[in-house]
Amino acid sequence: MDVAPRLGWWQQTWRLTAAAALGLLAWVTTGVAVSKGPAGEVGSWFFIGDPLVAGACLTALLWRRRFPLAVALAVSVASTTSALATGAALVALGSISTRRRPVEIGAVVLAYVAATQFAVQLYPVETPPGTFWFQLVSPALTAGIAVAMGMAVGARRVEVRSLRERAESAEREQSARAAQARALERNRIAREMHDVLAHRISLVAMQAGVLDHRRDLKAEENRVLVRGIAEGSHLALEELRDVLGVLRADPGLPEPPQPSLDGVPDLVADARASGLDVTLAGTVTGTPPDLVGRTGYRVVQEGLTNAAKHAPDARISITLEGAAGDSLRVSVRNSRSTTTTAAKPPASGFGLLGLGERVDLAGGELRHHPTRDDGYLLTAQLPWPSPTQEKRA
Repeated sequence: MDVAPRLGWWQQTWRLTAAAALGLLAWVTTGVAVSKGPAGEVGSWFFIGDPLVAGACLTALLWRRRFPLAVALAVSVASTTSALATGAALVALGSISTRRRPVEIGAVVLAYVAATQFAVQLYPVETPPGTFWFQLVSPALTAGIAVAMGMAVGARRVEVRSLRERAESAEREQSARAAQARALERNRIAREMHDVLAHRISLVAMQAGVLDHRRDLKAEENRVLVRGIAEGSHLALEELRDVLGVLRADPGLPEPPQPSLDGVPDLVADARASGLDVTLAGTVTGTPPDLVGRTGYRVVQEGLTNAAKHAPDARISITLEGAAGDSLRVSVRNSRSTTTTAAKPPASGFGLLGLGERVDLAGGELRHHPTRDDGYLLTAQLPWPSPTQEKRA
């Protein structure tokens, strides 16, 4: 249902004032014409009944938006007995024309034009011969002007409503985009925190677990483990400070250098220093693109982190192979763990999920599953386009 917007008191007042002014003009003109006509003077109806009917019509206009068709027809028919109600009839006609419904408009126009023909019988005036068409065309013309103005107002309302709906839709879309951006930013922060801290904290937890459960360690071995825990904790705090610094920095400032495949040997060395049995093998020909190299580094880091959490005494084998024009293949495999008494750190469950997102963004494929010897295998295959393919892309 097309509901017109609610009018304020000022908008309602000036519309009723305009209807009264138009009616007054028609009433005075009719009175002058009747006084010059065959009757010679106007009767008591002109001064009493006509204004009363006009007042009722003006009052009825207050409900024209709730009952538009009924009010328009009633006022048009009532204008038959009241020249002063002519303005109210035209305003009612213009009001219903804003709905832009041809059947309703046609019915009200017909009622208005017919009412003007009967009004001639109520107030006889002296008319020259051949003025019938003038008496028919004149009210039809005024009705047409009222209809045109009403339809123009209706079209404007539709346009304003459409613009308002577009603005509201754009605001909703902007809010949705902002919410999505906040969610993506939270996910990015979570991935960065996990990538930076999970590996380091896992090594510290592993060393603390060994220190707690091994009672046969020598004093020098205990000092090495304590020193490793202290250094690992210090590095974790430094890396946390770096991540928070990036998150709080000006968005326009460049981000610090990201890890690449060249950092894998240092990653393996840190793991060995923490007590993990890690071997690195394979041949990588050339330097992969930044995204591929960074993703490969994160795959190795996640594999070492999970091995330190769940199998700190297992043998870990890392294999890197690839070349430009082919792909980069990363494999992290750990053997079965024989430690069952040591308490394992809690698993967040988001490491492999975040890693899967990284690999998907790089256009690669990630797989992870237990092996037949109760170990675990993490593999990733990342596309490594040749320089020619990159230029074509």
